[in-house]
Amino acid sequence: MTASRRAAARVLSTPARFRPVTPSRSLFTKSCSIPQSPVRTGLYATVFAISAGLFAVYYFDSRSAIHRYVLTPLLRYSLDPETGHKFAVQVLRSGLGPKDVVADDEKLRFELWGKPISNPVGLAAGFDKDGEAIDGLFDLGFSWVEIGSVTPSPQPGNPRPRFFHLPEDSAVINRYGFPSQGHMSVLNRIRARIPTFLQEDNDTASFRSGSVLAVNLGKNKSSPADSIQDFVDGVRMFGPYSDVLVVNVSSPNTPGLRGLQGRDTLQTLLEGVTRARDDLPSSAVTSAPKPKLVLKIAPDLNESQLVEMAEVIRNSRIDGVIVSNTTISRPSSLHHPSKVEAGGLSGTPLKELSLSALKTLRQNLPESMPLIGCGGISSGEDALDYARAGASLVQVYTGFGYDGAGACRRIKDQIVETLAKDGVTWTDVVSKAVKDLSWKEKEKESEVSLLTKEAEELKRLLDALGDKMASGEVGV
Repeated sequence: MTASRRAAARVLSTPARFRPVTPSRSLFTKSCSIPQSPVRTGLYATVFAISAGLFAVYYFDSRSAIHRYVLTPLLRYSLDPETGHKFAVQVLRSGLGPKDVVADDEKLRFELWGKPISNPVGLAAGFDKDGEAIDGLFDLGFSWVEIGSVTPSPQPGNPRPRFFHLPEDSAVINRYGFPSQGHMSVLNRIRARIPTFLQEDNDTASFRSGSVLAVNLGKNKSSPADSIQDFVDGVRMFGPYSDVLVVNVSSPNTPGLRGLQGRDTLQTLLEGVTRARDDLPSSAVTSAPKPKLVLKIAPDLNESQLVEMAEVIRNSRIDGVIVSNTTISRPSSLHHPSKVEAGGLSGTPLKELSLSALKTLRQNLPESMPLIGCGGISSGEDALDYARAGASLVQVYTGFGYDGAGACRRIKDQIVETLAKDGVTWTDVVSKAVKDLSWKEKEKESEVSLLTKEAEELKRLLDALGDKMASGEVGV
């Protein structure tokens, strides 16, 4: 007897109540083919469509609480800091990021270098290092998007880990060391943004009314410490495709870079980059004038160093100063264990130091030199503190990282609320501060006045002596 027949015989010889029960094919087929009610199916589809629509509306509006209280914390605690940073950039690059759907209030509008700007809140360099998410960042409501720092040649930066959250202190420490894909890669990405058809009167490289695209120029780690060539090359490369070029001599993570802030080296640097800017051809993509040049400085300079730097800036042809970059100092108020990590500290603990440096520079630079405040800005009141100290606009970085996509809109709304309560505009606040606090040629004026008076007095004495000699009162 075959094995299959023996198995069949055993089953047949087993009492029915002990035999294993298996569903028949017809029963199984019948149970899985019960027709769904068209009403129920339609109801499910409607609920799904409404839910998806509501989520889309909620997600794509940067003001939604989901970004601040769900998505951003989830990203921060589920991924290491650098991976989370890169993921955020890629989301904004994809076009699937949220957007600021509210028009900027008229109280926020101001002019910078004679150009109207829609609001005074910009994004500092360091978030989008390689220009991957420019339009996604503009969509969040920033009027100034600064990419970089960009170095001439590609370089990996410092070894990982190199980015550390200090959540208890609302701060971060980074020692990235200018990781960059290099000039050509970033330039190609910027060129890819250029619309196929341009309006003849387009006057901005951002291709957005009331906005500014800035490129932060860095220096390769392998370049000679005292060389300015990397910055000159950056001006030549990105000048025709940017509204502003930022000369970054203040990162603490590139050896020797901060040495370019000294009087002689800074003077040589500023002469070199302004000459390169002046030699640029007219922009091939906009009707805008040649880009503005802005110097970004460190917050760790003492008062005498800042005064000396201001003198060099006054005698240069640059167009503005960003105050400031990250600090190598460690305030005693820090609590998080990562405070011992090497690198530049940014966030709330930086505000006092950066604001102090800005006030010193404001007192030593003329009204015509705009200052840009950067450091510890996470609220509208923080931004207004800088405005009252004479900053034309502000930049955020760490506060944006902690608060998420709606940070820019929240800061703008808070500024508007305070301005409305005080019955003023952003321009009113800044103009008053700049007029009251800026450097004026008082010392030169007093010196000239004193010399004039001394000359007049000497002339009077000589005239009197001549009269006496003519009358014979004084012998020859």
